[in-house]
Amino acid sequence: MAFNDDDKPPTSNTGSTKGLVSIKPVKYFKDDAALTADTVTAEVEINATSSTTVREGLDLVAVLDVSGSMRGDKIASLKKAMTFVIMKLTPVDRLSIVTFSNDAARLTPLRSMTPAAQTELKAVVDGLAAGGWTNIQAGLETGLAVIAGRVNTKARTANIFLMSDGEQKPGDARQVDPGQVAIYTFGFGKDTNHLLMSDIAKRSPGGTFSSVPDGSTVTLPFSQLLAGLLTVVAQDVELTLTPKTDDGDVDTIVVAPGTDYKTTTDAATGVVTIAFGTLFAGEGRRVVITLTLKDVSATNNEEYDAPLAEAQHSYTAQGRPRDPQLPQDIQIRRTPTPSQAPGASSKARQVQAEIARRNHAEAIRQARLLADKGDPESLDEARYKLVDAQNALEDIVLDSLADGQKLVDSLRAELVQLIKLMETKELYEAQGRPYALASETSHGRQRYCARGGDEDSDVRLFATPRMDTYREQAKNFEKDPTAPVPTADEDVKKEVAANPLAAISNDLAYYLRNAIEALRAIERIIAPSA
Repeated sequence: MAFNDDDKPPTSNTGSTKGLVSIKPVKYFKDDAALTADTVTAEVEINATSSTTVREGLDLVAVLDVSGSMRGDKIASLKKAMTFVIMKLTPVDRLSIVTFSNDAARLTPLRSMTPAAQTELKAVVDGLAAGGWTNIQAGLETGLAVIAGRVNTKARTANIFLMSDGEQKPGDARQVDPGQVAIYTFGFGKDTNHLLMSDIAKRSPGGTFSSVPDGSTVTLPFSQLLAGLLTVVAQDVELTLTPKTDDGDVDTIVVAPGTDYKTTTDAATGVVTIAFGTLFAGEGRRVVITLTLKDVSATNNEEYDAPLAEAQHSYTAQGRPRDPQLPQDIQIRRTPTPSQAPGASSKARQVQAEIARRNHAEAIRQARLLADKGDPESLDEARYKLVDAQNALEDIVLDSLADGQKLVDSLRAELVQLIKLMETKELYEAQGRPYALASETSHGRQRYCARGGDEDSDVRLFATPRMDTYREQAKNFEKDPTAPVPTADEDVKKEVAANPLAAISNDLAYYLRNAIEALRAIERIIAPSA
C-alpha cells in the first residue's frame, strides 16, 4: 500500500533553533558523599522553550472508528471534535482522515490545511456514517501507510490519532509495528478494549493513551493533544550520560525506572543514552539516576569536589542536523564526615518529590494489576495500595511554592478519583481501568493524558500553557460550534503579544550559557596557577 500523493506544504515558520531545548543544573538527593564506597541519586532535567514562534510542521492522520457501536451520540461527538481539529490547523499542517469498520478506508490524502481544504474535509467528516465491525488493525495499518508514503517530510512530525469505542474484530492491532510514528489513542466508552489501546500507544515513541468515558465529549481530549502537536519545537531529543570512570570517582550509572522511554547503555563505556523523541513547547523530561562511587579513602582523607559524569542533550529542529548542546557537569562533594541524610536544599526536596511521584505511579500500576484479577479480595487490596500511596504523599516536604503544591494536589486528586472508581468490579472495568491506564502512560511519558475524570476532578499533570488555552477554546466550541475558532497561527500571535520577549529569550539564554561555560573553563585553567 503506497500513496505518495501528499500535498506539498508551505515552509514552516522557520527561525533560530538555538536554545529550543536546554538542560537545567543537576539536582542531588543529598548534599555530599562519603570517601568510602557510596551512592548518589541525582536528577537531570531538560526543558523545551515555552515560546511557540518556531515549530515543526504537523502531519496528522486521524484513524477513526465508524463501526456500528458508534451510532448516535458517539459519532456526533466525533464529528464535532474533528471539526474543531480541522479549524485549528494552518496551511503548514496536513491532515488525512482514515476510517475503519469491517475494513479501513483512506478518505483523504495528507492535505495542506488551506481554507479550501478545511471546507472540503469538514464536509467529509460531516458525511461519516457508522456501521460494521471494529477492525482496528486495518485502520492502524492504513494510517501508518499514509505516513510511510509521504514525499514531503523535512521539518515535519508524523503522528496518528487512533480512536475506538469497541473490542477489535477481526485482527490484532498489537501486531502492527508503529516504527517511529507516535500514536495517540483514545478509548471511547466502557466497551473499549482499553488495555489494547494503551498497549498500542506505549509501543510507539512518545504516544499516549487517553480515556473518554461514555457521555463525554471527544473535543476536549483531542484538543489537548492537538495543542501539543501544534507546538513541537524539537525532534529526536536525546540525553547522553557519560560516566567519568577513568578520571573521576564513579563506577556505574543506572537510570531509575519510571521513565517510559528507550534507554540504552554501552557495555564498553557505560555511556547511557535516553531517546525522548519530540518535545512540545513548555514540556520537560526528568531523569533520575543512581551513581555508584569508588572507595577513595585509601588515597584521600580530605573533602573535595568529585567529578562523576557529564550530561549532554541533542536534538533536531527545522530539518537541520542534530545539534549537540553544551554538557552539564555532574559532581558532588566527598567528605570524611558525610551526613548521608536527604539534602535540606530546595533542589534536594525537588528530587525527593520526583522520586515520590514515580513511587506514586508505580502504586497505581500495582493497584491496577490487582484489580484486574477481578475478585473482591483483590479489588480491596488494590484500594489499600492506593490508600498507602495517599499516606506516602503526606511525607513529601516541598517549598511553599505554587508548583510544588500543585504537584501534590494533582497526585492526591488522582488517587481520590481512582479509589472511587474501584468501589465495584463493574465501575472499575467501565471507568477505573481506563483511568489507571491513562495515569500510567501520563506518568511514564511525562506528558498530559485525559484520564476520564469529570471537569472538576481533571488532573492536569504535565499540561502545557497551550493545552490550557485549547481546553477553554474546546469548551466554548462545544457550547457554540458556530462561533469562530482561532487558528494555531492566531494563537501564536496572541502569545507573542502577551510576552514579546519570549521569541528572543531562547537565543539570549543560549549565548549566556555559552559565556558562563567559557568563563568556567578559563577559571579551571588559571585556578591552579592562582
